[in-house]
Amino acid sequence: MDEKKSAEKVTKDQKIINNIKKEISNIVVGQETVINGFLRALLSDGHVLIEGVPGLAKTLIVRALSIVMGCGFSRIQFTPDLLPTDIIGITAYEREKGFYVLKGPIFSNFILADEINRAPPKVQSALLECMQEKQATIGKETFGMPLPFFVLATQNPLEQLGVYPLPEAQVDRFLFKINISYPNLKEEQVILNNNITTRRFDDFSLKPIMTPQKILELQDDVKKIYLDKKIEKYIIQIVDATRNPADYRVKLGSYIEWGASPRASIGLFIASKAEALMQGKTFVTPQYVKEVAYDVLRHRVILSYEAQSENIKVEDVISDILARVPVP
Repeated sequence: MDEKKSAEKVTKDQKIINNIKKEISNIVVGQETVINGFLRALLSDGHVLIEGVPGLAKTLIVRALSIVMGCGFSRIQFTPDLLPTDIIGITAYEREKGFYVLKGPIFSNFILADEINRAPPKVQSALLECMQEKQATIGKETFGMPLPFFVLATQNPLEQLGVYPLPEAQVDRFLFKINISYPNLKEEQVILNNNITTRRFDDFSLKPIMTPQKILELQDDVKKIYLDKKIEKYIIQIVDATRNPADYRVKLGSYIEWGASPRASIGLFIASKAEALMQGKTFVTPQYVKEVAYDVLRHRVILSYEAQSENIKVEDVISDILARVPVP
């Protein structure tokens, strides 16, 4: 594809993405940063870990996104007594039919894994295997997930009882970790008159704009976005700075217990391409890398207990790293 056709395609894709955001805004008030993060992850064919206190429209955003995208939606409430078969499915038997497979709720396009840290590790592993392999084994048969397959897992930072912390190796499977914050005063006033407590979800009449096939085409377009070798080096240096902060004179480097894995480099690579597409550009700039760096690194840079005691946040460390790594 020549440069002119490529630019035209990206401009067309950007218009589609803007229409998606406009349609979602009919029901979701504010949370533009969060919605952009979700769309960026979907375009990157990745998954999202969401953290936020109850009542911040996490379920609403995912449900609205699935309808606007023309995709199937499943909400799985994770509980301590949940079993892997409850989400994947089982092999059943009837005399007339013999053995047959009953697929679980995981076989859908958009999965909301609500309070994933409430489920025991075996269930968490079953979900994360589906995320990584995009397939699940029921009995002796292996079934592929419907594409696109997009998992948004929530965890409540307030609860301490009856929760199982997610192992770092499993958290690393998520492309992004996004924190949802409270709405501002103006947004909350709008929420009073437009909420699904006083109005039904169907009253908002959301229209499907996309289809699963069109989403897959957008994901292919993201892969075609140009990323220069200098930007590749910049990405690698950012990740290296999380592992060897002293080499980059990172002031807060002493608070880093463990640096980011190679999945962070891959995440920055593909997510910055998705950001370029959303901005209507055919190439990646250092600013796009910086834009996605927080969501990619937030759950991959592990801080020490000393950082927690001194109230040093991982975002502070990421900002310090981005300020120290030379921009090409």
